[in-house]
Amino acid sequence: MTNGQTSQNFPAQTEQPAVLMGISDKEFDLMRRLIYRKFGINLSNEKKSLLVGRLQKILRTEGFQSFDQYYDNLLQDQSGKAISGLIDNISTNHTYFNREKAHFDYFKNQALPDVLTRLRLKKSNDLRIWCAGCSSGEEPYMLLMLMHEVLGENHRHFDAGLLATDISDRILNTAKQGVYPNERIDALSEQQKRKYFSRCDAEHVQISEEIRREAVFRRFNLMNEKFPFKKQFHIIFCRNVMIYFDKETRDALVRRFHAATEPGGYLFIGHSETLGREQPLYEYLIPAAYRKR
Repeated sequence: MTNGQTSQNFPAQTEQPAVLMGISDKEFDLMRRLIYRKFGINLSNEKKSLLVGRLQKILRTEGFQSFDQYYDNLLQDQSGKAISGLIDNISTNHTYFNREKAHFDYFKNQALPDVLTRLRLKKSNDLRIWCAGCSSGEEPYMLLMLMHEVLGENHRHFDAGLLATDISDRILNTAKQGVYPNERIDALSEQQKRKYFSRCDAEHVQISEEIRREAVFRRFNLMNEKFPFKKQFHIIFCRNVMIYFDKETRDALVRRFHAATEPGGYLFIGHSETLGREQPLYEYLIPAAYRKR
């Protein structure tokens, strides 16, 4: 789900095991259709070797003799573990704190203050923000840090947690721990590093417990036909999740986001993505940032 952020994305890397289990055109077509149906990822024929390379380990570990056997197991498994293992193995998660900084600046200086003004007029303290395709947690934690900076002493008066979702159980477990290599926080200010992180060892830091407990991490598939949320969100971040979706899948997801957004609420997508300036649901603000009409 990546800036290469979300684990909903198919990986761009090309490393492969030395000896690959073969996959027939029929098997690849079955796998491709299943992945599209479950995750919205649209794989071209050029991705065949990447798919094979990514799934070699799971086939060998589980003792499958062919992709046909593996496919049958995916269909028959009722626990959800097999499908979860599939997305864990084909997803990639490359991101860092403050990536695509212009979005975080706009969130801090424009979007969040606007939402807070409207909440005060309604005498409400219920601030609802969703990070969809949260990957390893850098994005939702970054948003929470900025919420603290904007709200200051008033933070304690707001219900200002954040929902962070992803399709991958593996990456959600990483996000919950909040432990990162030093280079992931290079783009932060020295003040932010000191205030929000503690050192684990010479090469790793951990986000503060105060910030960690304000993030609610949940497994969620954006391909669900209906979103189950009882209330709409003021701000939604879903950056670089839709890169590998076809237009039909993207348009359907944007309509679901629109239904889940408060009137006047904000949607942030990746800089390599666009809603198109002619679409009627959102008003264009800055590159890859929109407001619900």
